Amino acid sequence: MAVDVERIIQCIKQGDQDSVQTQLHGYNTEFSECFFYNVEERERRKQEELERFRQNKVRDYVPDSDSDFDSEDSEDPDLILRRRLAAALIWFIRMQLQPGVLRVCLRTLRILSRDRQALEPLVTDTALLTLARLGGITSIPEPQEVDRDIELHVYVNDVDISAIDEQSDAESGLHASTDDVTDAADCSETDIQADASCTSWTTEPTASKAQAQSDTDSLSSDKATPSHCEGEVEDTESHMTEGDANREGHGTHGVSHQTDASSSAETNVTETYPDHDCTSARHNTHGVLARGKRDTGTERGEEEDEEEDDRDVWRKEAMKALCNIIYNSQRAQERASALRLLSGLSEKLKEGTQAPEPPRGQFYELRLLFLLTALRPELRVQLQQERGVTMLTTALEQCLAVQWGEGYEVLTDPTAPPVSKEASQHAIEILKTLFNITYSTHRQDPDEEDAAIYRHLVAVLRHCLLLLCDGEERTDELQGHTVNVLSALPLQCLDVLLSVRLSKGSQEWEGINMDCVHTLLVFMERRLDRGQKLKEKLTPVLNLLTESCRVHRETRHYLRQQILPPLRDVANRPEQGSTLRGRLVRLMTHVDTDVKHCAAELLFVLCKENVSRFVKYTGYGNAAGLLAARGLLSGRSRVGASGRQYSSDSDSDTEEYRQAKGRINPVTGRVEEEQPDPMEGMTEEEKEAEARKLINMFNRLSRDNIIQPMSVTADGRLAPLSGKLRNCTVAEERESEEESEDEVD
Repeated sequence: MAVDVERIIQCIKQGDQDSVQTQLHGYNTEFSECFFYNVEERERRKQEELERFRQNKVRDYVPDSDSDFDSEDSEDPDLILRRRLAAALIWFIRMQLQPGVLRVCLRTLRILSRDRQALEPLVTDTALLTLARLGGITSIPEPQEVDRDIELHVYVNDVDISAIDEQSDAESGLHASTDDVTDAADCSETDIQADASCTSWTTEPTASKAQAQSDTDSLSSDKATPSHCEGEVEDTESHMTEGDANREGHGTHGVSHQTDASSSAETNVTETYPDHDCTSARHNTHGVLARGKRDTGTERGEEEDEEEDDRDVWRKEAMKALCNIIYNSQRAQERASALRLLSGLSEKLKEGTQAPEPPRGQFYELRLLFLLTALRPELRVQLQQERGVTMLTTALEQCLAVQWGEGYEVLTDPTAPPVSKEASQHAIEILKTLFNITYSTHRQDPDEEDAAIYRHLVAVLRHCLLLLCDGEERTDELQGHTVNVLSALPLQCLDVLLSVRLSKGSQEWEGINMDCVHTLLVFMERRLDRGQKLKEKLTPVLNLLTESCRVHRETRHYLRQQILPPLRDVANRPEQGSTLRGRLVRLMTHVDTDVKHCAAELLFVLCKENVSRFVKYTGYGNAAGLLAARGLLSGRSRVGASGRQYSSDSDSDTEEYRQAKGRINPVTGRVEEEQPDPMEGMTEEEKEAEARKLINMFNRLSRDNIIQPMSVTADGRLAPLSGKLRNCTVAEERESEEESEDEVD
């Protein structure tokens, strides 16, 4: 059934709420899985015009309208209708509406907010503040009548905004407080579009409905980000990709992004929420007309319970629409920053952390907080300065029901059930935002107060690593975002990971509890086995383990025993086999430079940055890349090159290695079969002639810029040979070539 948008706008003008509800219900049903992208529409129109041209066989066919496919977006009649509808709805929802009407209006706005080209009426201050207050963010300015200008009248066409406002004024006494509006129990994720890569924050239009992904989360974590922003509603993320957590290049995570999408369009969230009382509000505060005996002050009944459910739906729909708008519009991001939406959102989250029970239904509030910090650098700084780390840490503790022991120890109950889906989703959003505001602290030297805050956070993060969620994939996702945050924190604060007392069943090494390090090792191995998106998924944990090994001797000893045990197999190349050592050595020649560097760096640190030991375990061919980058190709370790002091424990050789040591090829790292001498039986003159031929060939390849001959300098770095191979004159080369031709004849 075709939906008449003009008729919907006329119904809004007339204030006919029943007709508006009926018409918008049909609109929402038809476009619930549709995403408006001009690229797709233009491509469709091009095909239609081509088909009409073929049927009519008119060479000089002129389209009926210039807006068919080559005009600007503003001339697209469908786009204009969507903009007009969005503008009309923004003003309509500020009236006194019936609960069902408000719900369907917000759902339509959520659908319209997917279209980046139709966002102009939704990026005004009034629209943003109205949606924010409907979403439960009340510590913000009241929406003012500042947008009643020519532009809005153009969008709304003949909708009499002043009449709507007058009606709203007359009914202002019936407005209810938006404090009571909470997230919806129905959490369909088909409304927020985001790129999996949190770093780029740009998305290409999807070709069809089936390919449309959910949004406001990747860039993941992950996806996340920044460095992990790493951002869809699952991950704008979402999900910051987790690769954004790479120490060498932090960004926003997720936005990370995004970004690794941490969830798909099929993801559904089921949430339940506590009841709230409805209080009266002043004019211009949006509310709804209460049902049944609500206004008479009678006890709560079934109708009032239904009303509470309506508030859940309203709040979720408003927050989802707001997340879409913020993600899709740079203008909306700027206005959200100027309107201090972040401060209002922070106040609401702080109130939730002070409640006796963990608040429920905060998923989209946390998602919006992630988006704001991922997309606006100044908001990351603002949230950090407003003690955002402490607030988010408290929210994370409350979400996971953390119980403290002595010092920085979180008590773990092995008999506790897995973390629920709702709690894990909230925890992931908190972790992505934490990464956004802490990724720059890695190289900082915090003062005593900040160090205590970070150590407190690390203790909670250690608890996150050891938790099991409802589903293996969700456990992996939670651990991934936890790793991202750990990789962003000051290294000296990570000692908390090893400060937990030993208990029955703990992984022990040298009297230290290694449960956390063992979990990180298993997590790294699991990511290695998958072999997908190694840069986003694997590099954060590689970096974290590398830095931990540099500063914590016990961690290095434990990981070396697990990854580089005493060498016994000298018959195979180091990169062969399914051991952790073999898989990491294979990554040392990976096509991605970041992956290659991170894997080599971890092995190099496990060898205490000793060149000979590094070559022993990896082979000179695999190790050459890192050695060249560090100026260690000469084989001599430069004193103080890394700035780290390692213990003097020796590398004990096994009996198998000592017996085969003299026959090991240092380039390949294994015992090679003896090869016949190619110059056996040749005279000295013949050997000299072969050497000159080889030099001449290298010389020609170098002159033609096919290769660049290099040599190792005294400081262990590569440098061009600077003509050392060009001592042969052109005449000598020609003479050599002529001699070769004579021999052939």
